[in-house]
Amino acid sequence: MKIYVTSIFVDDQDKAEKFYTETLGFKVKHNIALGANRWLTVVSEEDPEGTELLLESSDHPSVGPYKAALFADNIAAHSFQVQDLDAEWKKLTERGVKFVTEPLDAGSVRMGVFDDTCGNLIQLIEMKKAT
Repeated sequence: MKIYVTSIFVDDQDKAEKFYTETLGFKVKHNIALGANRWLTVVSEEDPEGTELLLESSDHPSVGPYKAALFADNIAAHSFQVQDLDAEWKKLTERGVKFVTEPLDAGSVRMGVFDDTCGNLIQLIEMKKAT
């Protein structure tokens, strides 16, 4: 068994599509109209057959308070792994991404957290090399 799709609630699917593709560098895998919303998934260009991230509309009434509570408590909605956190941080800050936690050591990982502009905080993780 493996995870093939996971979702993140976004305030606006069009805005999220632009941010996740143009700013973060993911590519659209599925874009299927479903009434007022879409089945909109993105994947890593490095692993196009890998896990899909569903940019899911925040329409359900329980989503707003949930997202607001996570954001207010500085809790990341998702965690993405990178090979070089400092290089990714530099690239993303140059693209205007706002980090709420700059890269720091956290046990066996290095991490940083940014605002995805769609109502979520996203954690970037770099696994430390064993010494």
